[in-house]
Amino acid sequence: MPELAYLNGVIRPINETYVPIEDRGYQFGDAVYEFIASYNGKLFCLQEHLDRLEKSMEGLSFPKVDRKFIQNAIDELFEKAGMARAGLYIQISRGVAPRDHAWAKDIKLQIIMTIKNVIELDSKIRDQGIDIITVQDERWSNCDIKTVQILFNAMAKQKAKDQGAFDAIFISKDGIVREGTSSNFFLVKDGGLITHPLTKNILPGITRMVVMDLARNLGIKAEEKFLSKTDLFSAEEAFLTGTVTEILGIKTIDGVPIGKGKPGEITQKLYRALREKAE
Repeated sequence: MPELAYLNGVIRPINETYVPIEDRGYQFGDAVYEFIASYNGKLFCLQEHLDRLEKSMEGLSFPKVDRKFIQNAIDELFEKAGMARAGLYIQISRGVAPRDHAWAKDIKLQIIMTIKNVIELDSKIRDQGIDIITVQDERWSNCDIKTVQILFNAMAKQKAKDQGAFDAIFISKDGIVREGTSSNFFLVKDGGLITHPLTKNILPGITRMVVMDLARNLGIKAEEKFLSKTDLFSAEEAFLTGTVTEILGIKTIDGVPIGKGKPGEITQKLYRALREKAE
């Protein structure tokens, strides 16, 4: 099936779908989004993604949209695409209006979606682990709202790529480890998981939530705790989590091997448990 796009109720091929130039998402970053993956023809954690989408909309003072309407639109696009392993992107902007910093109260939200096949990561990458770098966190102070304002994320990802690494993780000015450019960050210490608490400084990742639950079910201690940059280099294991990233083991950070320099036993165990749950 062709890759499809949804624009305000109309479904067409992606290359035939265009967004008006005065869309506030384009001109101001005044939009929120979600990315939902499917496994074997079933969208994974759809309700959790919709929960977060609603919270993001509330965070930007968007008018409420009936949840069933959004879910029906997602289902319609997903069914029409007929992709077993798909990535569905949904973006809701405040709408289209003459460019002005303030907005009229009667502006209508614009709902955009695209659906494409998910390109799986090379199994060698999962087996060997990834190299990542650290960068200073210069993003805005409401990273818990999933807006399209991710320029610093993109710049950090490109910096990592330019240095031959897979990704970057953000470190605050006072040395606190935050998250990856499009993922949450975990490390393993004393056989248990540690990750950043749910504050405004990180995104409440859906996969992050699933991993915390999986860990507890497997008898692995999982706690939320602030980590310093120096904590990274004494970790037994470390990994990133995300919708497409899933669980991806880290072998080096800033060129320093983590643990044995490859994905560890807990990382691999959690990845297997995630795939079993998803499929």
